[in-house]
Amino acid sequence: MPNVWIAGAGMTRFGKRQESLPDLVAEAARSALSRAQLETPDSIVVASMNPEEFIGEGNFASRIATHMGFAHVPALRVETATSSGAAAIYSGFAGVAAGLYRSVLVVGGEKMTHLPTPRVSELIGRSIDPHERSYGATMPALAGLVTRALMAATGVTLKEISQVSVKNHAHGALNPYAHFREPLSPDAVLESRIVADPLRLYHCCPISDGAAAVVLSADPSPVRIAGIGQGTDTLAVRYRESLVSFRATRAAARAAYAMAGFGAERVEVAEVHDAFSPFELMALEDLGLVPPGKAARATLSGETALDGRLPVNPSGGLKARGHPLAATGIAQVVELFWQLIGQAHGRQVTATVGLSHSIGGLATNNWVILLERVG
Repeated sequence: MPNVWIAGAGMTRFGKRQESLPDLVAEAARSALSRAQLETPDSIVVASMNPEEFIGEGNFASRIATHMGFAHVPALRVETATSSGAAAIYSGFAGVAAGLYRSVLVVGGEKMTHLPTPRVSELIGRSIDPHERSYGATMPALAGLVTRALMAATGVTLKEISQVSVKNHAHGALNPYAHFREPLSPDAVLESRIVADPLRLYHCCPISDGAAAVVLSADPSPVRIAGIGQGTDTLAVRYRESLVSFRATRAAARAAYAMAGFGAERVEVAEVHDAFSPFELMALEDLGLVPPGKAARATLSGETALDGRLPVNPSGGLKARGHPLAATGIAQVVELFWQLIGQAHGRQVTATVGLSHSIGGLATNNWVILLERVG
């Protein structure tokens, strides 16, 4: 397969933003295009989970292309719930790898903080199985169910789960793009209010606005996409083969490793989907980054901190950097790109291979992307 390179990357600060979603998307896109030294891309892929209801706008790819002055550039929208950004990268990757385009601008964003939290939760919850939703299931409620199962099956404790939040807030404090830039103590996490037992407020990512973008190119640059994989599972949680491991993550990882021609042993930095802190522990094992049953110990020992053997979520992750849904999968790749080229100022690690992991819905449509610095 032909190489697909990342020519440029950019993002907005995540958090509560006053700008419109088109303006946020344009800000991220122009930053990526500038760094790629590209005036006009051959194609645009836009990721947004549900702009029709979040901001009342449809035909969103054309809306964004027109807003940026690219009305005559082919544009399409991609959506796989909360992994839409990673799916958009896959779409752009495929277009370049197939020889259809020399350059593709991939951009994703979300504007959510202007809505009441119950309304946001309802809109996000529409990615849950309708039957389970009719019984009152929400995304935090199902995450709490998964967490209880994880604790019962593996012996993982809330102290270990809370350390994920503590670590990622420490990383986010170093990231000028992060929604939260304040460190958290273990006691603050454990004493925060309950959201969905046993999950507390500081085990859950925030509602965020923001956008991120990358320019994919057929022309060589220092970083290439070495592998990309998709994994899926049943929409209904009640039909899953396991509640303590996500099949969709394991399948996506196998596909990405197979494309890259190498495995988890070469990964030196990772951005994983920690919408809920226990999901990071599950991902580390599902991705093969730590041995089964060892993720909690690795986190407590500092192995996944910035100065550890395998830095995980140096950006702060969804927990601290923030989670503007369709921007997240792209923002993970932006962070890895900056890490691999030495531009993650204040939080820089040493790495030549990075991995991003994005969850769609409650792990029904997941993605793994491997980046490699060449030369």
